[in-house]
Amino acid sequence: MTKELKLYNSLSAEKEVFKPIHSNYVGMYVCGPTVYSDVHLGNCRTFISFDMIYRYLIHLGYKVRYVRNITDAGHLVDDADEGEDKIVKKARLEQVEPMEIVQKYTVGFHDILRNFNAIPPNIEPTATGHIQEQINIIEKIISQGLAYEVNGSVYFNVDKYNETADYGILSKRKIEDLMSGTRELDGQSEKKSPLDFALWKKASPEHIMRWNSPWSDGFPGWHIECTAMSTKYLGESFDIHGGGMDLKFPHHECEIAQAQAFTGKPPVKYWLHANLLTLNGKKMSKSTGNTLLPDELFSGDTPLLEKGFDPMVVRFFMMQAHYRSVLDFSYDALLASEKGYHKLMTAYKDLDKLKVSEESSEEVSKHIAAYYSAMNDDFNTPILIANLFDTVSWINKVKVGQATISKADLIELKKELDAFITGVLGLTGGQAENNDGANKMDAVMEVIIELRKNARENKDWTSSDLIRDSLTAAGISIKDTKEGTSWSLN
Repeated sequence: MTKELKLYNSLSAEKEVFKPIHSNYVGMYVCGPTVYSDVHLGNCRTFISFDMIYRYLIHLGYKVRYVRNITDAGHLVDDADEGEDKIVKKARLEQVEPMEIVQKYTVGFHDILRNFNAIPPNIEPTATGHIQEQINIIEKIISQGLAYEVNGSVYFNVDKYNETADYGILSKRKIEDLMSGTRELDGQSEKKSPLDFALWKKASPEHIMRWNSPWSDGFPGWHIECTAMSTKYLGESFDIHGGGMDLKFPHHECEIAQAQAFTGKPPVKYWLHANLLTLNGKKMSKSTGNTLLPDELFSGDTPLLEKGFDPMVVRFFMMQAHYRSVLDFSYDALLASEKGYHKLMTAYKDLDKLKVSEESSEEVSKHIAAYYSAMNDDFNTPILIANLFDTVSWINKVKVGQATISKADLIELKKELDAFITGVLGLTGGQAENNDGANKMDAVMEVIIELRKNARENKDWTSSDLIRDSLTAAGISIKDTKEGTSWSLN
C-alpha cells in the first residue's frame, strides 16, 4: 500500500506529505513525564496517541527510532525564578530521597502504559543521566552570545536570539505580544528580559538535587534536557517531535530556540501535538474533584463511575477521537465504547468461523484501501474505526449466510485486520489472543441458544420470546437462519 502519509505539522499549521530526512529511517522524540506523581489520563492520551503513530510508521515499513525521556532532574517545572522543585517537594513530604520518588513513579508510569498495551520506546533516557550533555550545550550557547550568566545562573537571551531568528515560530506568537503579557521586572530578577528562560539555575542551600557546573552548584532549566537528549540520540535535525498541546508554549518554543542557537539549524521537521482531555464536559481539576486516574478508571473506585472499564476499552475509546481533537471522558461515552469494542473484537474472532465461497460479495481491496486512506490522513483513527465497522457488518452478514467471502479474500482480510486492529490500534482480546472471557461467553451463549431451541421445539413461545427479549435488552442479537442460530453484540 502507499506511503503517501500526510500529517498536520504544528510548525506550518498545515497538513504536509511526510518525507523523512533520511529516506526510510524516522527519528521521533516525545516529551515524557515528570515523575513526581501518578500519571494522569492526559499523559496517557498523549503517550497512547504516539504509540499509535509509532505503530503505524512501523507498519508502513519505516525503521523508527522512538525516544521518550523521563524528567527526573530537580528543576523548577514552571520555569519560575524561585520556588520548590516538585520532585523535591514530594520527597520532603514523604520523608524519602528524591530518587526514591523518581523510581516509584517511573515504575508506576511503566505499569500504566503496559496496561494500555503501549510499546516501550527504543530509548528512554533520563535528565539526570545527561547533565554533562546539557552543560556542554549551555556552554556553546553562551559562546554564541545567546545566553548570559548572572550570579551562578544562566539565562537564554530571547531578545538577542530574535534579532536573527523567530521566537514564537511554533506557537505563532509575536514577541511584542508576549512582552505585553509579562510582568514588569521588579529590579530583583536576574533576567535581562521577562521572556528570558533558565538554562541553568544556581541551587539554594536547601535544594537537594544539584550538580557541579562551570557556573555554580545547581540544576538544569526545564527545557534544556530535551534538546540534550534528542540531539544525542536523533541528531541535530530529526523528523518528528511530539507531546501534549500544553507543551507547545513555552516548552517546545524554547526547545526550538536553544537547539537552533546550539546547532545553527532548525531541530525538527514535523511538530505533532496531542490535544487535551475533559471530564464530563469540564476541565480536569484536582481542586474541584473533577479528575480521574487510570487505576480508578480500571477499578471503578470513584464516584464518577458506576463500574470500571478494561484498559483495552479505554484505549479503544481514545482511538475513537482524532489525536488532535479534545476528548471528553464520561461514563456514558465509555459504556458506548465498551459495546463497540466488544462488537469489533467479536467479529474479529469470528473470522475463523466463516464459511468460504467461490466468490466474495464485496471487494476486500476496497475495505483495506479505506483503512490506509484513513490512517494516511494524519492518523485519522476515528475514520479507520468507522471503516472497520463497515467490515464488521460484512463479516456478520457472511456469518449468517447473507453475504459471501472467498478463501483468498478471507486470508487477505485476516492479515490486514490483524495489522490494523492489534497492530496499529494496539487492541488485544480478539483473534490474536486466547481470550478466556470471550471463550466463556461463547460457551454461555451456546447453552442459551440450545435452551431457546428446545423451547421453540416444544412450542413454548413464552420462554423462547423471553430469552430473545432478555438478550436484546443486554445488547445481544440472535439471528435464525436455515444454517442455525448465531449471535452478535449490538
